[in-house]
Amino acid sequence: MVWGMTRPVIGICTAIERAKWSVWDQQAALLPVSYIEAVQRAGGLVTMLPPDPVLTEDPDQALALLDGVILAGGADIDPGSYGREAHPETVGTVPARDAFEIALTRAAIERDLPLLGICRGMQLINVARGGTLLQHLPEHFGHHEHRRVPGSFDGAEHDVALTDGSLAARAAGELLHSTRSHHHQGVELLGDGLVVSGVSVLDELPEAIELPHARFVLGVQWHPEADLASSVVGALVDAAAAAQVSE
Repeated sequence: MVWGMTRPVIGICTAIERAKWSVWDQQAALLPVSYIEAVQRAGGLVTMLPPDPVLTEDPDQALALLDGVILAGGADIDPGSYGREAHPETVGTVPARDAFEIALTRAAIERDLPLLGICRGMQLINVARGGTLLQHLPEHFGHHEHRRVPGSFDGAEHDVALTDGSLAARAAGELLHSTRSHHHQGVELLGDGLVVSGVSVLDELPEAIELPHARFVLGVQWHPEADLASSVVGALVDAAAAAQVSE
């Protein structure tokens, strides 16, 4: 955990969804509080990053203000972004968000800014590096164990085997890691330069990917922000704090 005079600033990408609050029913930039609280517990300062067409063209304007980035979970990624037609189960895509986050991811990697992708965010890292996705896991694996209860993490725990010496293993603090997942898509073809550093014990689906030799580029298919015992978000904040000190 990092606590200091100047907290590292962590930008977290938001969803764009219709939402109701008080007397309002409008489009909103949404981010579950669990992401915010996980970063705050680790000593970071959160800023929310909604899709921005100007930043899609020039992400550095935002990245210059940040010490680290988290790509949060959310809607399915538009298959057009990786050259595929949409599967009937691929729904609710927001192409403007995809374009923004792909641009942000590529620029963050180029700047060597610490980057953590969670669930959709792991898939986004893969797509940003030229990879592709399986659009509906049950038709490939014959089960719904990766999203047991839609809209809930209840009963969602399953183990992921992490590669010894990997960033994923260091971030999780163990080689067999109990995780909470909620997804129906996953990595198919791996993106350029990425390596798989964790697989589900259920079916060997890639559950952690990373970019060797980068300061910190990690994608996890599970939701560490939903697990108070997880050290994964804290590892991103620590890397951001270290990068802050080195500059």
